[in-house]
Amino acid sequence: MLSKPILLRLHRWITFVFALPLFVVIATGLILSFEPMTESRKPATAPTEARLLELIRTHDPQGAAVSLTIRGRDDTLVLGAPGRLMEIDLASGAVRAGEPSTLAALYRWARPVHERLILDMGWVVIASTVALLVLAVLGVLMGWPRLRNTLGGWHTVSAWSLLPLVILSPLTGLMIVMGLGNSPPLQGGGGSRVPLVEAVAMVARQHDVADLSSIRSRGGRVMARVVIDERPVAYAMTRAGLQPLAANWPRSLHEGNWHLTWGPLANAVVSVLFLALLGTGLTIWLRRTLRLRAVRRTKLAATARA
Repeated sequence: MLSKPILLRLHRWITFVFALPLFVVIATGLILSFEPMTESRKPATAPTEARLLELIRTHDPQGAAVSLTIRGRDDTLVLGAPGRLMEIDLASGAVRAGEPSTLAALYRWARPVHERLILDMGWVVIASTVALLVLAVLGVLMGWPRLRNTLGGWHTVSAWSLLPLVILSPLTGLMIVMGLGNSPPLQGGGGSRVPLVEAVAMVARQHDVADLSSIRSRGGRVMARVVIDERPVAYAMTRAGLQPLAANWPRSLHEGNWHLTWGPLANAVVSVLFLALLGTGLTIWLRRTLRLRAVRRTKLAATARA
């Protein structure tokens, strides 16, 4: 069994080595925490089936669009075709000119950085996530925290207070990378592409299209996401109709999609906690390093005078 000083040293050095990628991943995760809450909110101009079909046929007469997203926070329909996105105002039906909104641009920037950093370095994100789990395990092995009104005391007590969430967030991230929780292949026509106009009509036969959040391809299938009681429910779009998909709990927990209010807030709290732990941990390490250097200088000065 490793002694506490060795565990503490490992804890400090792992934090130091992975500090920068962890900061980037956690900070972008904090930004993305609010995406389900803002992006899946119902629009003020509730769309009908006829209105959605009219807008799709008007702005995508060739049927090139492969995804549809209803962005409730600014009453926008987003049609995605290979190489381009088209943002359409639900009320007026006009294409929004210029760049996407600041919040939409922020989410689009944060997601690839969160998953792959800047230079497609997904392996660094995975290594940092594993390091975060190792740090949590090392913290547990070092024993119960002492209730002290010091930076170190607050650091350990905060980590122990929300320990399940501290472990769950990086663990579910790794599970997503490993493909755990994905729905099994569909039987009977799951792989054929369903045009958007047919997909919208398919959703309308079972749900109010005002609750439709998105239609897009993922994992080799076309999926629709419908918001029911503040919770997104996923369906596979097939020629046979809508087929409900089992909840992907690792993704739901990691992205906060299990509830559109409490899920994002829980993820935001965890992200702030991670940033606080990272900041206080580095501060403690820096203080200790400077203090030890000062002690060494004092000893060397005393030795020189002797």
